[in-house]
Amino acid sequence: MAMNVFDIAGRAMSAQLVRLNTTASNLANAGSVSGTEAGAFRALKPIFRAVGDQPGVATVQVDSVIASNTPATRRHEPNHPMADKNGDVWEAGVDSTAEMVEMIEAARQYQNNVQVLETAKSLTLDTLRIGK
Repeated sequence: MAMNVFDIAGRAMSAQLVRLNTTASNLANAGSVSGTEAGAFRALKPIFRAVGDQPGVATVQVDSVIASNTPATRRHEPNHPMADKNGDVWEAGVDSTAEMVEMIEAARQYQNNVQVLETAKSLTLDTLRIGK
């Protein structure tokens, strides 16, 4: 199956949507805590893979979504209901600033692909009008 500009941009938009959703999830869980280090939330990261069926023509798809290796942060809060026997809680391994940058980049990439689709649609319609 040969890909056209609509396929390429559409698949890229789908990949960026996964990126936006994982970033939103990361930000939503940024301040969460757990009673164990293993139970603490880790930021999610989509892994992309190039997809193409002809030389010079490719798009992207999400291959998987993995948990990052950013460690959870231990905080001493003995009065917290989730504190362990030492009085510690483990805060999610999420860098909120990096996640905001990631969200801005993903939103821009998504918008770039929307613009590609709008331009391709406009050019296709103009081409069809030439034949009238």
